[in-house]
Amino acid sequence: MPNAQAPVAQSKSSSNQALRHDWNVDEITALFDLPFNDLMFRAQNVHRENFDANEVQVSTLLSIKTGACPEDCKYCPQSAHNDTGLEAERLMKVKEVICEAEVAKQAGASRFCMGAAWKNPRAKDMPYVLEMVREVKAMGLETCMTLGMLDGDQAQALADAGLDYYNHNLDTSPEYYGSIITTRTYQDRLDTLSNVRDAGMKVCAGGIVGMGENLRDRVGLLQQLANMPIHPESVPINMLVKVEGTPLDQVDDLEPFDFVRTIAVARILMPTSHVRLSAGREEMNEQMQALCFMAGANSIFYGERLLTTDNPAADRDRALFNKLGIRPEKRQDVSDEAHIGAIEQALQDVEDEQSFYNAGA
Repeated sequence: MPNAQAPVAQSKSSSNQALRHDWNVDEITALFDLPFNDLMFRAQNVHRENFDANEVQVSTLLSIKTGACPEDCKYCPQSAHNDTGLEAERLMKVKEVICEAEVAKQAGASRFCMGAAWKNPRAKDMPYVLEMVREVKAMGLETCMTLGMLDGDQAQALADAGLDYYNHNLDTSPEYYGSIITTRTYQDRLDTLSNVRDAGMKVCAGGIVGMGENLRDRVGLLQQLANMPIHPESVPINMLVKVEGTPLDQVDDLEPFDFVRTIAVARILMPTSHVRLSAGREEMNEQMQALCFMAGANSIFYGERLLTTDNPAADRDRALFNKLGIRPEKRQDVSDEAHIGAIEQALQDVEDEQSFYNAGA
């Protein structure tokens, strides 16, 4: 294992040559066990080898079909097995989704993610889903969807429509998985990710921490992700959002430093992936989020809602970015002056508003 005090590597190419897919449990556990400052130093060095340390990729997530999901995920307010009072909604109309995507684009998002509470897409819904992808893609936004399990034909159809990313989280370790979900297997999830890869799309896959799992389970989750033949391009690390009516609504809170450590270890194991600070940010203060960015998180969901749970309001995110000197990451394959201008103007508005600097507010 490299010394935590080693100097920053010279270039991205040297880091890319060192990508590994054979991490064992002891090695990953040793990273979690490093003194906090040493772990942060190492993660920050890895991050700087591969990314601009002051850029964060910004996504917006829209629930295009809410509630009544047949899966029994114990954390999820959208599960039909959990009595959370959430009202089920039908699949949104394409034009409604496009309007939301335009709002997200003008607010500074570079990626638009669409999520449907399904076990898997139904044949009658696929034409509408594919049209959503084509229309959002035509706006110059990256596209991402999470629709449950996919077979090979469904994955190929989404890829042909232009879908950039498909999200399908592993949630936790294989050992703890059965305590959280029983209506689909771990292998089902791996098979979906394999279908996504085979279709040529990028993978967005991560998990949830704070569900009552132990350190070994967090190690196991990251091991599964890091040992894939190709690392997921996006790795969302979610903090459990406890929702009344779900079986996990009384689980003990995860120690915040354990969450930051999980971000840092994910960054070290998957150096070239975007590590997303995802669900649970509403419960994090600015200092905790700043530590996560220092640990290597470089992607967030932006906006007031994250599917069915709260997310920090957009103006709070802009204010935090301004305090930390962070810029929204620009898409490298799209020249969109209006989009970049909207981001820069939003940040300037915050800089001009002195009240945002009242840390006690």
